Amino acid sequence: MGTGTAALIILLSVFNGFEDLVKSLYADFYTDLRIIPAAGKTLQLTVEQKQKIAAWPGITAVSFTVEEKALLKNGDYQALVFIKGVDSNYQKVNNVAGRLTRGKFLLGDADKPAMVMGAGVEYSMRTESDRAILPLTVYLPRKGMNIEYADPLQSLSADNIVTAGAFAIQQDFDNNYVITNLGFVKRMLGLQENEYGAAEIAINNKEAYESIKKGLQQWLGKDYRVETLYEQNRSLYATMQHEKWFIFILLSFILIVAAFTMIGALTMLILEKQKDIQILKAMGSTRNRVQTIFLSEGLLLAAIGATGGIVLSFIIGWMQVKFKLIKLQGSTFLIDHYPIKFLPQDVLLVFITVIVIALTASWFPSRKAASQPIALKA
Repeated sequence: MGTGTAALIILLSVFNGFEDLVKSLYADFYTDLRIIPAAGKTLQLTVEQKQKIAAWPGITAVSFTVEEKALLKNGDYQALVFIKGVDSNYQKVNNVAGRLTRGKFLLGDADKPAMVMGAGVEYSMRTESDRAILPLTVYLPRKGMNIEYADPLQSLSADNIVTAGAFAIQQDFDNNYVITNLGFVKRMLGLQENEYGAAEIAINNKEAYESIKKGLQQWLGKDYRVETLYEQNRSLYATMQHEKWFIFILLSFILIVAAFTMIGALTMLILEKQKDIQILKAMGSTRNRVQTIFLSEGLLLAAIGATGGIVLSFIIGWMQVKFKLIKLQGSTFLIDHYPIKFLPQDVLLVFITVIVIALTASWFPSRKAASQPIALKA
């Protein structure tokens, strides 16, 4: 039972470690809060609205952005990417600039644009972003234009753009995103001055997500939608939670298998103590009293095993964090070892699970012991 307990806690803790790693990577790209249109691709915000959002209690920075799918070409190489136009506050709301692998976070202006690209996009374009001699060509859809199927490029606006650097965060972003200045993207798309794709917000108190979101949503009204970091990645976080519960249920079978050992041990104990059981019944002990004795024995064994397993898991976890005993195979990961993160609720859940399984496993042999008839011989 102790080994099964330790195995379950360690595996859940490894999963927690990877979950934290993934969340931190996504938090480098996404922001604490985001305001997007309830319908359509763009929203309109007046100067007064932007000023009030920036001055909202708990908000530290606001960046206005526009994101659109674009065709990027470098000679014979081309790729469909998401081009994201951002303003000068963008570095205050996330950590993309801190994830540069080469070059600098320079975005140029509306007339002389520059961009930083995901490492995957950089590779597919066969360019070195910090030393590119020739500019790349970017194609974006013109607002209000119908697609010309005979010559689709006629329905697009095109311009040259130079590269300034590359970032590496997570494959979903590295292979799909390039970032440039807001003015250039708005000019290419033909957007109005007060028209944006989203307002991305950083807050100073992570515990105030919901209260700030609720206040902004009530003030802005139904034409806007305010999303937290979780809601921007709802499918990702939901999938991780479902995987964790699936792992827990699957690995609980280890404890169920271990419970058969307990059933066997209690059955052997009952066979050895048959005379003692008869004496207790002859002295007036009830069936419930006899059953309680053997249930307590099973729970004691489970508690000792569970406590030992918890201690063992902490020791193994500490050694993994300290000495990195088990390495990740390959050289393409951001970390070189399996991460560990213990959560009190996981330890408590495993302990309760062990006790419940032990109680169920002990009930059958203890009931059999209590049902034995009195048959004392002189």
